[in-house]
Amino acid sequence: MRTALYLQDAHSIREGMDFVAYAEQRGFDAVWQAESRLVREATVPLAAYAAVTERIRVGSGVSDCWSRNPARLAATFSTLDDLAPGRVLLGLGAWWDPLAAKVGITRTHPLTVMREVVTAVRALLANETVTFHGEWVDLTGVELDYVYQERRPKDVPIYIGATGDKMLELAGEIADGVVLNYLVSPDYNARAMERLAHGVARAGRQLDDIDRPQLVVCSVHEDAGTALDMARLMVTQYLGQQPHIMRASGVPQSLLDAVGEVLTWPATHEQVEAASRLVPDEIVSMLTASGTPDQARTRVADYVAHGCTCPILYPLGDVRQMIDAFSGWTP
Repeated sequence: MRTALYLQDAHSIREGMDFVAYAEQRGFDAVWQAESRLVREATVPLAAYAAVTERIRVGSGVSDCWSRNPARLAATFSTLDDLAPGRVLLGLGAWWDPLAAKVGITRTHPLTVMREVVTAVRALLANETVTFHGEWVDLTGVELDYVYQERRPKDVPIYIGATGDKMLELAGEIADGVVLNYLVSPDYNARAMERLAHGVARAGRQLDDIDRPQLVVCSVHEDAGTALDMARLMVTQYLGQQPHIMRASGVPQSLLDAVGEVLTWPATHEQVEAASRLVPDEIVSMLTASGTPDQARTRVADYVAHGCTCPILYPLGDVRQMIDAFSGWTP
């Protein structure tokens, strides 16, 4: 069973380098670096992780499709491939509001924009000269202008981070893989697989032709109650800030409304703590893999049984303990 590590900004980059090197030693397949919030850009830590490893793959989980010109995006991930040939994964997502709106990006026609960006970036990475005049992408005779290095296609698979039905279908149609979201229930995956199947059918492919790694919040502790408490604050934050994800997983609207009355954006730690007292254990258990090592492994196995091909484990608590809990793991 392939297993991956997910890192955000809870640790220094140098700590992250140590975690990734340890994960590689313990047999992990990949590390994905978050870039959904304005806190830690993904490509710098990905380069650091690649520099201290030999085998593990490194991916953006996920970069937005709006804020980098597709030519620069292709050049950036081509550069990462120079450092770690064949080990780089480009994850793209449609970002989220209100953050996008606050920085001046209007997320109109996200499906069109994603299709155009993926098409252009893939062609550039394939060493093609690209002319593309779309609604968002506007390139005229653009290529990756190698001067001193070998001109070659770069083997950088493109993954789309998708939660909604239409983006899932698009991922099935055009992407090499889909990054399924975290803080969803395993039952949510059943619908996600249906939407992916529609997309791959449009492209004349099969569902198994597309990789389906999934972010899974993983809180491991010998005391199950402690593990649930560690995850509760994160669940609460997402209940307030990204209710569309929570709604897709079956969280009652009454709970979303109650949490929304407490949290502003960006929420203070005090607000999150206050709202967390409204969130029962069963909701935390439904949306995360939290508990003892055995309980966490059982919960992650539920996601695999529902279509995930590689759990991307987001560790809360002791990172090495979580890595050890899933080293050599078979669901």
